[in-house]
Amino acid sequence: MKVAFFDAKPYDKVGFDRYTEGTDISIKYFETHLNEDTVSLAKGFDCVCVFVNDIVNKTVVDKLYEQGVKMIALRCAGFNNVDTRACFGKIHVFRVPAYSPYAVAEHAMALLLSLNRHIPRAYNRTKDFNFTLAGLTGFDLHGKTVGVIGTGKIGKIFSDICKGFGMNILAYDKFPNPDLGLNYVELPELLAKSDVISLHCPLTEDTHHLINKDSIAQLKPGTIIINTSRGGLIDTEALIDGIKSGQVYGAGLDVYEEEGDLFYEDFSGHVIQDDTLIRLIAMPNVIVTSHQAYLTREALDNIANTTVNNIQIFFAGELNPETEVCYHCARKESCRKERHKKCF
Repeated sequence: MKVAFFDAKPYDKVGFDRYTEGTDISIKYFETHLNEDTVSLAKGFDCVCVFVNDIVNKTVVDKLYEQGVKMIALRCAGFNNVDTRACFGKIHVFRVPAYSPYAVAEHAMALLLSLNRHIPRAYNRTKDFNFTLAGLTGFDLHGKTVGVIGTGKIGKIFSDICKGFGMNILAYDKFPNPDLGLNYVELPELLAKSDVISLHCPLTEDTHHLINKDSIAQLKPGTIIINTSRGGLIDTEALIDGIKSGQVYGAGLDVYEEEGDLFYEDFSGHVIQDDTLIRLIAMPNVIVTSHQAYLTREALDNIANTTVNNIQIFFAGELNPETEVCYHCARKESCRKERHKKCF
């Protein structure tokens, strides 16, 4: 099996080289993203391996199919960057549902702690031998209420971490899981009662700009917002306005809705053209990290292992319904996937 691996980074290659050694999988690493301009690089390959900022829209899907690509192997959990409807009947799409929910949940808490206790500002001061404490006052997390939006594996683990700090948990999910023992409430109640809101839901048509002008107006004044999921969950302009007005105390963001051409690259010697991101980063009560919440040794190993396994079982003619993406086709009553058969 010949695999075109897009948006390749040195830390990706370690695990994938290890898990493909001795197999019949041959990987060609490309540093560039997959998009309409680079899709021709996939000609002659059986599979493309892509990440969160690769663009796999209908035009790219049709071109991949025309070039003979049979499989898209996502090395991430989210698949909002893939037009799955365009893939149906043409190219099978697999993902990594859970590479390390602990990694992402722990990073979300790291953002919350750093933001609340002004760790970046304190660090920069002491580097200059400035040991004053003015402007570094935070608040006890113990006894505060955190609203967790999205209670999959990551949201559940983040909730458990917050419980360890003595926080009260309010949860919202379109599909509540009563077995988790969480206090589920409707979204307006969560927004109004939470001191901290952490986003752990996928980006869909329903959740796009879930945090917007109207939802920010419903917040308790001085709420902290944490997002380690997808940038498109937040209307960035509305967030900036909320921070300027004081309705939002601050934000810890590992993702940004226009991150595609910026994150994972070094632009330290360039003038950034994204004025919105510049305004965000310039705010003292905003922390932006570069979509690194997943980046632990354990997560990278799980990503490589699961992705290679997805490729092997697919080309062996086998089925893994847990990792193949649902294409949202019209077969609602006779879903082949539910009957443990290939969708097409």
